[in-house]
Amino acid sequence: MMTKDQLSAELKRIATSQISDITRAVKEGQKAIALNEVRDMARRLTLLADAFHPRAAEPADLPAADLPAAELSAPALDVRAA
Repeated sequence: MMTKDQLSAELKRIATSQISDITRAVKEGQKAIALNEVRDMARRLTLLADAFHPRAAEPADLPAADLPAAELSAPALDVRAA
């Protein structure tokens, strides 16, 4: 198990590396590369989070036949003004 300091260092390493790559790609006008870097950062952070608390299969990962009927319907939208 990682300590808080180790986790903090790993998060900082991932963010620093990826943000640097994203910034470079944006400055060079390479939108596709910047988007890929954002996706890569999200993937790395998800892997780190899963190391601490593995998730059950996401509903999107399950075939529709395995989902309860309530999860197959569209969510209700709340259109009231805040």
